[in-house]
Amino acid sequence: MPAVTASALALPPLPAAAPRRPILELPDALISQIAAGEVVERPASVVRELLDNALDAGARRIEVRLAAGGVRLISVADDGCGIPQDDLPRALLRHATSKIASLEELQAVETMGFRGEALAAIASVAEVELTARAAGSAHAWRLAPAEGGALQPAARAAGTTVQVRELFFKVPARRRFLKSAATEQAHCMEAVRRHALARPAVAFTVWADGRVIANWPAAELQQRIADVLGQHFLDESLPLDVHAGPLHITGRVGLPSAARARGDRQFAWVNGRFVRSAAIQHAMRAAYADVLHGQRQPAWLLRLRLDSALVDANVHPAKTEVRFRDSAAVHQALQSAAERALAAPRAGQATGENATLPAARAHTALHYPRPQRGASPAAAVAELRALWGSEHAAPEPPASFTAAAASAIANETPAQERALPQAHQPHQPLGRAVGQIHDAFILAENQAGLVIVDMHAAHERIVYERLKAQYEQRRIASQTLLIPAGFAASDAEAACAEEHAEALERLGLHISQTAPGRLAVRAVPALLGGCDASALARAVLAELAAHGESRHIERQQNELLSTLACHTAVRAGKRLTLPEMDALLRQMEACERADQCNHGRPTWRQVTLKELDGLFWRGR
Repeated sequence: MPAVTASALALPPLPAAAPRRPILELPDALISQIAAGEVVERPASVVRELLDNALDAGARRIEVRLAAGGVRLISVADDGCGIPQDDLPRALLRHATSKIASLEELQAVETMGFRGEALAAIASVAEVELTARAAGSAHAWRLAPAEGGALQPAARAAGTTVQVRELFFKVPARRRFLKSAATEQAHCMEAVRRHALARPAVAFTVWADGRVIANWPAAELQQRIADVLGQHFLDESLPLDVHAGPLHITGRVGLPSAARARGDRQFAWVNGRFVRSAAIQHAMRAAYADVLHGQRQPAWLLRLRLDSALVDANVHPAKTEVRFRDSAAVHQALQSAAERALAAPRAGQATGENATLPAARAHTALHYPRPQRGASPAAAVAELRALWGSEHAAPEPPASFTAAAASAIANETPAQERALPQAHQPHQPLGRAVGQIHDAFILAENQAGLVIVDMHAAHERIVYERLKAQYEQRRIASQTLLIPAGFAASDAEAACAEEHAEALERLGLHISQTAPGRLAVRAVPALLGGCDASALARAVLAELAAHGESRHIERQQNELLSTLACHTAVRAGKRLTLPEMDALLRQMEACERADQCNHGRPTWRQVTLKELDGLFWRGR
């Protein structure tokens, strides 16, 4: 996997629009291959479908008008290719579309819409009026089924306007399930927002009850993100631009410190289509596992582009789900790309300096839950020694593994690096230490102002990353069980164990079938010798079946490593000398994920000179 770059955010250009084809009713053989029809759940469903059609028509400017949250009126006008006069009567028929004509085109569809049911489904529950003018036509034509369905000449520029009035007036029982006008309007805005972020080159204007509530001109992706989500989203996120074989991933991943209680800032598009994918969600949750605190929800904006033949969009009636031909490869590529972006220390970025930082490792171990603190340091060291098994001479733990790490931290740094000059160095964004508060926090001075460091949290991360690095350099040692742990297994679990036998052995887990419906665990990773072997096997098999790979063992191993790091890190109440403080700052600048401790809490904060001046009313 190539290294993550923080370069341009723009996606490769979308395929050019195909020549306009007439609207035709699909044959029964093709209809039977299409997933169940469109479902109009609320006004936002209508907005989404009409925006899909407008973008498929090549629109460069789209105007949305709402009344009463979209219940009274939804109008979507675009400047696309329009609909010819002869095609307008067929536009409202079920399974009538100009976007596909064969099974081969369905399997490689690149348009946003393709089933030919959206307008028909909308017309079945509301009054629909179409006004369209194809390029080169003398004037527009208007079709209003509620007024007899006869075509009438109309005036408008090239493009299409679809007006939907009195949603669910034909099925009043469904209208009673709608929320307030403000809530329905918010859902409609969310649908527009998703399309606007997917197509920054298209201008969007939204009117609600006669006033403009959003006006986003065509722009580059970065400017569109700032317009739609706010400048703070850019300030609190990192860029992604990664090629992994046929997959191109671009977008932004939010800083762990900017995580929210809700996951309402998680956006993913596949070939321009907004989706909710279990594979994407799981990959991103795994990428944040080592830096996120508690149940906080990170923000991300991901744009995936790959060959349309490698993704199936014909999965869900609302087209919000897709199926990847190789879900495991997409999962691994996305997780690795996000991990790399999050791993690099961001001290230089946060202080506005151009610090030269080391690249992240290609593979990163994961850590999900907060570790248990029951084990003593001696027991944790003993567990660590057991990790290397009989193939390796059990070495003495390095200094960073022992309880003496606090006093040895300065000795691990070259003398010329500890002897800091008085002048601030640009490659040292955390600056130089000036003191300690209550033997718990380090104060440092840098060009931006004041840096406050939680010394235990920072050293805990440093020790933890060293433990993981040393562990990753050794293969996972297995411990054979004296009595194999047998358990009842489903057919799916048995098939998964057979299919992924090699992957299980690499994880240090040996599983074999003893009888129909029975599996036995014969060996487990040495570091997890005291675990519930059958429960461990079930958890690993479940992840392998769902995502093609499992990090369950790594998570449990990292719990132990994190516990050891917590016990051996320098504690609050320990008095450090200035050289020791400076050594800790230098190690933070070079350590991956140094901005958060093992449990996702921040390790340092920047207080700018402007903020300090404000505390004392300087300049007023």
